[in-house]
Amino acid sequence: MSAFLARIDAELAEIRAADLYKTERPIRSPQGARVSIEGRGGDIINLCANNYLGLADNPELVAAATAALETSGYGMASVRFICGTHDLHRELETSIARYLGKDDAILFAACFDANGGLFEPLLTDQDAIVSDSLNHASIIDGIRLCKAKRYRYANSDMNELEAALKQARADGARSIMIATDGVFSMDGYLAKLPEIVALARAYDAVVMVDDCHATGIMGERGAGTHVHHGVADGIDILTGTLGKALGGAIGGYIAGPQAVIDLLRQRARPYLFSNALPPMVTAASIKAIELAEKGDHLRARLYANTAKWRSGLEALGFRLLPGEHPIVPVMFGEASIAQAMAKRLYEAGVYVSGFFYPVVPKGQARIRTQMNADLTEDDLDAALAAFGEAGRELKVIS
Repeated sequence: MSAFLARIDAELAEIRAADLYKTERPIRSPQGARVSIEGRGGDIINLCANNYLGLADNPELVAAATAALETSGYGMASVRFICGTHDLHRELETSIARYLGKDDAILFAACFDANGGLFEPLLTDQDAIVSDSLNHASIIDGIRLCKAKRYRYANSDMNELEAALKQARADGARSIMIATDGVFSMDGYLAKLPEIVALARAYDAVVMVDDCHATGIMGERGAGTHVHHGVADGIDILTGTLGKALGGAIGGYIAGPQAVIDLLRQRARPYLFSNALPPMVTAASIKAIELAEKGDHLRARLYANTAKWRSGLEALGFRLLPGEHPIVPVMFGEASIAQAMAKRLYEAGVYVSGFFYPVVPKGQARIRTQMNADLTEDDLDAALAAFGEAGRELKVIS
């Protein structure tokens, strides 16, 4: 045991020495545009939550969760197929399916579990998966658990995707699934879903999209990237989360054809071996979908904030990745610079997080800023001023 712990301590020391060590700051307030952090006086502008529509502290969601807590208890103390299915679970699954335009949906403890449980029940060593190189870690891990043959294409490179589809067909794949994020979370890039759908039809492939960073905020009614791109009928399977725009709590889902959902209920291991979501989470998530569907005013504020924030950073001279999504990555290259920038911004009253290897490739460290509908113009102006001061101090901008 002593040798084992010594090795772990040495690895932790290497992480710290490379400025790759991640720290956590406990929040002592509801999640929101401004939060209170333990050990820090006053509130701080929050630019690093996935709370796109500002629903994490919405009174209607809190009321729905409280009512369910009082009527249905704290937890289910069971997996779904034993005695863990509540009527709220089926109501939420039906709401998700209707919202996304699919036959049915199945709930998981998180979208990481949804992606982890998706591939193995549906595909065998007779099949193939073609995956985008920037897909989320949960898709990568889910694919590793599956025996299907794996093919990979460079991010949004449609020529490489087509080459992989041709190779999979030539290798005799029975079924082919294309797996992609709808929005690539570290960059804010949107997947080229129209081109992907066209290639899928040409090569008789199934399309799976992880829409965690799009559900609630993109497309008509916020239904997601498949609606945003006008290819709803071409996306076969959607995975997503209740932990971002839809209230920011916990829980994930898969939505798709009835037969797919039925088989996943029988075979998806994270579903079969994990406790059911608490009733209060399911009740609040039903309300969150209702608010998201009629939340055009929230999406309008979200994208107005995004435009102001992006143009303000560009005017200051920061290097941004291009895009239209509320994820706005500010690029610094080296982890130490991103860490130092985040530290100075925190001291100035702006909460951001640096992202660096292994979350992003070496040499591509960044601060991923994220907009939400609750941020005010005063919040954004103050944050831009802090970015400018910190950037000049660190000689990132002139």
